[in-house]
Amino acid sequence: MAGNDGKLSGWALFRAAMTNRKMAIMLIFGFASGLPNVLLLGTLYAWLGEEKVDLETMGVFSLIGLAYAFKFLWSPAVDRVALPVLHHLGRRRSWLLPIQMLLAGSFILLSRLDPSSYLGWFSLIAGIGAFASASQDIVIDAWRVDVADEQATLEIMSAVTQLGYRVATLVGGALALILAARIGWPQVYLMLGVAMLGAVIATLCAPDTPRPQALAGDAATRMHDNLPFRVRAAAIGLVGAAWAWAIFTVLQFMVQSLTATPDLRPDATAFIKFTGPFIVIATVLVPAIIAAILNGMSMNAADPAGDDRQASLTTGGALRNFLSHAYDALLMPLAEIVGRLKWGAVTALGIILTYRLTDSVWGPFALPFYLQELGYTNDQVAIASKFFGVGMTMLGIAVGAMMFVWAGRLLTLFLGAVLAAATNLLYADLASGGAAIDIFGRLSGFYWAVAHFGVDERFGRLLIAIAGENVAGGIAGAAFVAYLSSITSKTYSAVQYALLSSLTFLVGALGRGAIGEAIEQNGYASIFIFAAGLGGIAVVLCLFEWLRDGWSKARTRA
Repeated sequence: MAGNDGKLSGWALFRAAMTNRKMAIMLIFGFASGLPNVLLLGTLYAWLGEEKVDLETMGVFSLIGLAYAFKFLWSPAVDRVALPVLHHLGRRRSWLLPIQMLLAGSFILLSRLDPSSYLGWFSLIAGIGAFASASQDIVIDAWRVDVADEQATLEIMSAVTQLGYRVATLVGGALALILAARIGWPQVYLMLGVAMLGAVIATLCAPDTPRPQALAGDAATRMHDNLPFRVRAAAIGLVGAAWAWAIFTVLQFMVQSLTATPDLRPDATAFIKFTGPFIVIATVLVPAIIAAILNGMSMNAADPAGDDRQASLTTGGALRNFLSHAYDALLMPLAEIVGRLKWGAVTALGIILTYRLTDSVWGPFALPFYLQELGYTNDQVAIASKFFGVGMTMLGIAVGAMMFVWAGRLLTLFLGAVLAAATNLLYADLASGGAAIDIFGRLSGFYWAVAHFGVDERFGRLLIAIAGENVAGGIAGAAFVAYLSSITSKTYSAVQYALLSSLTFLVGALGRGAIGEAIEQNGYASIFIFAAGLGGIAVVLCLFEWLRDGWSKARTRA
């Protein structure tokens, strides 16, 4: 039916959306976004485990995930750069086409290599694939916002994206494991590389939007126009140098770790302990502090410098133009969010860096844990972790949505952090034999119920652990996306969301090398207990944010 304003609503809107071709394309794009992620940051480690690649090397290898952590650095290019020749395809399609071809090619090349014999080349190609995958996510997110309309609404398109993503999780996870047990990993990656080419067809059929005439010249992006150009140039120079050092340092460590012999390999624990904090400082704290200083200078500046800014865009050569555009693209979004949140930005950054830490740190070791450590079969892990696990994640997302109505956004964020941390203790018990899980399984009747489907207690133990983790993860994931969205400005939504979501990968990606080494030395159980403790950091920060928001609202009412 239509509302008083003539717009569709309810089932009429849903039916109209489902018959819109944008939805079919969005479903394929969601699949195309999810498949590289699960193949490169999850399933690939099952292949490496079968090839007897040690866990410490897997931890270092997982640093390819830093492509997702640093994607905000090149996200402005998607908005601002028109690719030669390809730009005739459209603003977003011109980027998606070469990216998706690169992704398909990287999977096909991986299928032709033996990771145990050519680990260096294997890592390089996987890293290129991760870079392409992160870039595709940027473009798909932008395309979804661009083409949404009154029928194909952003909310419904976002839901369809998640549906496609979950289907990709099943195909790249469960189906890949089942097929690998029968035809081998090279054939699986070859098949899924060809499947990625299907996204190219969807891209060619996708509608697109025209490129705006100007992206950096409107009033919304000119918070610091009263600052002299030399100040803005110095600021972007400092931030650029900090980010460049961080990226170079991580890439150098990764290359040395993957190419050196075991006796010459850099110490991952020492790298995380002594260098890791400086990487976080360079990529997060330095830009945030500079943004805060610029905001203060702009508020106190007496004379506007708009003419100086305009001169920088029309005179002085390519370097001045580049610095001005880089400032608008990278520093202005950060300055806006720091200026709006003020001291609350400190808590927000802390939550972003730590909220999904317990998942991201140990995630790459999940399949080796199930397959090599616990001795479950590929089929059992596929059923439990992928089919059953994905269903539990969807249940968690639904519960999280209901909790928003009942408890509110920030309380749900806090409860999600508590559950995400606590479920690591389930895995600690599973690694130690599952005594506590067995008590629950018997007293609750779960073991009795699943026995009717031919599931023994040993397999039921795995199902309980995965159910707990995935329901908690679904709640926490829904709460975290809602929180990120709530602190993102619509003016800078593309770059800010890319920046904030990128930071969620940073600490976890840096910590995986050390976690792999720690598992080798201390076993899985102690690491799960440690991960639960790490989750406590996010719990404290979320509690503070919840209380701070309550105090702020109370002062406003007073």
